[in-house]
Amino acid sequence: MRGLLMINLGSPDSTDIPDVKRYLDEFLMDERVIEYNYFFRWLLVKGIILNTRPSKSAKAYKKIWWKEGSPLIVLSKRLHEKVQKKLDIPVSLAMRYGSLSIKKGLEELKSKGVDDVIVLPLYPHYAMSSYETVVEKVKSECKEWFSELNLSFIPPFYDDEMYINEMVKNIKKNLKGIDYDHILFSYHGIPESHLKISDETNKHCLKVKDCCNVNSDVHKKCYRHQVFITTELIVKKLGIDHNKYSNAFQSRLPLQPWLKPYTDKELERLAVEGKKRLVIITPAFVTDCLETLEEIAMEGKEEFLEAGGEFYHYIPCLNDGNGWANVISNWTNRML
Repeated sequence: MRGLLMINLGSPDSTDIPDVKRYLDEFLMDERVIEYNYFFRWLLVKGIILNTRPSKSAKAYKKIWWKEGSPLIVLSKRLHEKVQKKLDIPVSLAMRYGSLSIKKGLEELKSKGVDDVIVLPLYPHYAMSSYETVVEKVKSECKEWFSELNLSFIPPFYDDEMYINEMVKNIKKNLKGIDYDHILFSYHGIPESHLKISDETNKHCLKVKDCCNVNSDVHKKCYRHQVFITTELIVKKLGIDHNKYSNAFQSRLPLQPWLKPYTDKELERLAVEGKKRLVIITPAFVTDCLETLEEIAMEGKEEFLEAGGEFYHYIPCLNDGNGWANVISNWTNRML
């Protein structure tokens, strides 16, 4: 029997510092998130970051935490319930990091008689620190604990027509009655080194002029190319003029260059250049979380207004929308 395993990022169990520290430890020690060798990664994460960041992150989580718990977990569970009602096969939910583990998700499906698992990483774009780490974690858990399970993966859906249409519907719904000067597409950032690592030819990404617009098989694993495609498909359907939107990349760590332009710098630039009424959207996320609710909806608004902006509107993620649940069930039926 076949079953569906939906996998999202994850969240601390609470806003308590020990829980946040435990979550950050698992997340940042992932070699596909921080690609340095184990010894240097251990020194950086356990020797520096985990001694300072957990308390700051705990304060940030407290700003967005719901009575029911982490918004990402609550919304993911609601989505899971809706998808399950639409499908005749067992559906399980797991997180790449945290206590709602991939192993638990696989165990749940196996207990229901599933021997063939369709895996949906809830990331629209391919990156080693998101889609790839989910795929490899599922494979390693199956190799160690569930060797009898067959696996198939729904690929990154950055250009999938159903996903794009659902994004467009969500944007239109949240733009009703709003007069804006500019729409900023803010994607989660990744280090430039991750693009180069994912480039198996070692000759294209960031080495060919205008590499994202030069046809290459490398684009199947190129995060930068894929986010640009998502933006272009969305703005085309919305009919937005080329001078009324731009892309930026949020959330970065020090020590190495990340994809540019940085969202915080772009917010300042737009305000200074006279874009007073801004709409911002985060298409790299399908579920609202710390990076969208605190970093973008709260901090981003403060940065934009302080730089001279006058109106700032954040468009929520797809979250647990009925249309989004329909898209996932349609993808699953297509796999079946």
